Amino acid sequence: MNENIFREYDIRGVYPETINETVAYTIGRSYGSYLQEKLQQTTCIVSYDNRLSSPVLSAYLIKGITDSGLNVYNYGLTTTPMHYYARYIHNMFGIMITASHNPKDENGFKFSFDNLANARGEMIKDFKDYTFAGKFLSGNGTVSSGNIAEKYAEFIRYGLEFGRRKRKVVIDVGNGTTSIIARKIFERVNVDFEILFEESDGRFPNHHPDPCVEENLAALKKEVVKAKADCGIAFDGDGDRIGIVDETGKMVPIDNFMILIIRDIIDKVKNKTFLFDVKCSKALEDEIKKLGGTPICYKTGASYTQAKVHQDDLMFGGEYSGHIFFRDKIADVGSAIYAGLRLLEILSKTTEPLSKLLADIPKYYSTPEIKFPSKDEVKFDIIKDIKSFCEEQKWVLNTIDGVRVNFNNGWALVRASNTGPNITMRCEATTEEGLKNLQTIFTNIVNTFNK
Repeated sequence: MNENIFREYDIRGVYPETINETVAYTIGRSYGSYLQEKLQQTTCIVSYDNRLSSPVLSAYLIKGITDSGLNVYNYGLTTTPMHYYARYIHNMFGIMITASHNPKDENGFKFSFDNLANARGEMIKDFKDYTFAGKFLSGNGTVSSGNIAEKYAEFIRYGLEFGRRKRKVVIDVGNGTTSIIARKIFERVNVDFEILFEESDGRFPNHHPDPCVEENLAALKKEVVKAKADCGIAFDGDGDRIGIVDETGKMVPIDNFMILIIRDIIDKVKNKTFLFDVKCSKALEDEIKKLGGTPICYKTGASYTQAKVHQDDLMFGGEYSGHIFFRDKIADVGSAIYAGLRLLEILSKTTEPLSKLLADIPKYYSTPEIKFPSKDEVKFDIIKDIKSFCEEQKWVLNTIDGVRVNFNNGWALVRASNTGPNITMRCEATTEEGLKNLQTIFTNIVNTFNK
C-alpha cells in the first residue's frame, strides 16, 4: 500500500494504481479492528458515491470490515451529506467511499472516529500506523442494508421558511451523486427549477465535478442567462461543495455568499462568532466585524471546519472551496443542496436580484487558487522553507495553515494541498496593480523553493 494515499483528512488515490480492491479490503479490515479495539464499537455505516469504481470498492471494504468482526449498515449509493445524516441518526461512525471533486479516475475514503467530523490530522496518522502494523481482528460481522433518501429529503428542508416570491433556479448536478436526490428535494420547496446533467454518470462527461473552478460553471452560466433565472447553483461529485452564479451569469465567490448568510442570521443567533478558512477574502472578516460579530480565520479542510464549529458551538462556518456548515437550524450535515436552499430562502423574501444584494460588499482584487505541481513527499518541507524565508523578511504571518503573509494592501497565501500533489497559492489586494505585484513576488518565491 502506498503510504501517500493517507492525506490530511481522508485517503485518496488513483484507481486502480493506488486505490483498488486489495487496498479497500485492507482499509476495511483495519477500520473494523480499530473501531472495536480503540473505540469499543460494534457497527459502522458504509456508503459510496457514483464513481465507476465505487461499487466494487464498497464490496471489498465491507468484506474487510465484517472479516474483522464489525457489523455494517450499508446505505449504498449516497451523497456525502446523506452519509453524514446516516451517521447522525444511528449515532455511529462510518466510511464514505468518494474522491469528492477530484478527477473521475480517483477514489478514496472519508471516515470518522468521533461525532464531530471526519478524521483529520493526528487521527489519520494514528490510523495509518495502525493499518501498516497489520495486527487486525478476525470475526464474522453482519451486513444490513437500507435506503435513506426519503428521510433525508424531509430532514434537509426542516426549518426552512420561504417567502412569497417564488424564485427560479438552474441546478447543475454535473452527473454527480446529487443526481439521485436533488429533484426529490427541490420538488418539495417553493421554487421553479430546472436541472442540468441530471443523469448519474461517474465519468462526468459534461464537465469536471468541482464547482469552485469557474470554467466548470460555463454551461450553468449560459443557461441561467438564457432561462432568465434568479440564480444558478452547482454541486461537486459527492454533494458537499457548492458553486453559485448570479442572475447575470457571474460566478459568486463563496466568501461573498457567506457574507449574505451572515447578514441574514446574525440578529437571529446568540453566538455571533463565525468561522472561515485562510483562503477567504478580507472582505468577509471586515463584514463580520462591521455587523458586530467575531471572525475566526482557520485552517482549510472540511473536516477541520466541521469539527471547529461543533467544538466552539458556532452557528455558521465555511471555506472558500464551497464547504458550508449551518448550525442555526437542524440541517447540520454539510450539504451543498441545503446551502443552495438557504440562498433561495433569502431570495424568496426580497424583490432584489442576487447581484444587487452583493453589490455593496467591498471590492478586493484576487487570484483564483493557483496550483504548482509538487511531490507529496516534499511539498510540506517546501512550505517550511517558504515560512522560514518569510520570517527572515520580518513579514506579518498567519501560519494556521501554510503561510499567509499579511500586508497593508493585501495578502498572499501559500500552502500544501491536502488533496493532491500540489502547492497552492492565492493572493488578494486592494488594487489590480497591487495584486499583480503580489502574484509575481510569491510565484517567484514558490518556484525558487519548489524545484
